[in-house]
Amino acid sequence: MSSGNGNGIGSSNSSGNSSGNTAGNGNAPPDGSESGAPAPRQASLIEYPSQFPIKVMGTKVDGLVQAITHIAQQFDPTFDASTIELRESKGGNYLGVTITVTATSREQLDELYRTLSTHPMVKVVL
Repeated sequence: MSSGNGNGIGSSNSSGNSSGNTAGNGNAPPDGSESGAPAPRQASLIEYPSQFPIKVMGTKVDGLVQAITHIAQQFDPTFDASTIELRESKGGNYLGVTITVTATSREQLDELYRTLSTHPMVKVVL
């Protein structure tokens, strides 16, 4: 009886070990050239140029929408302020602002997110 239980447990461990070895071989890019391959895959998740919505939330104060609009125009000269969507929080203390920019590169989006996130009126950028 104990040998039967041992075989079942041994089989599970063997399968787990061989799966681990296979995954280890597939994920080991010692050359460095293979590590460059995943970066284009990440970049290809978004095709550039494309319309890219960004949600910005901040305290509902005068000037919030204008500040977000100004930042969007710095990164996308073709930004159309008439496409801005506003959503007030239930309590009326916060304002959600959705802007849609023409994304031309990952670097542009990263810098836009950084700029929006560090603005004193902005609480969250999604």
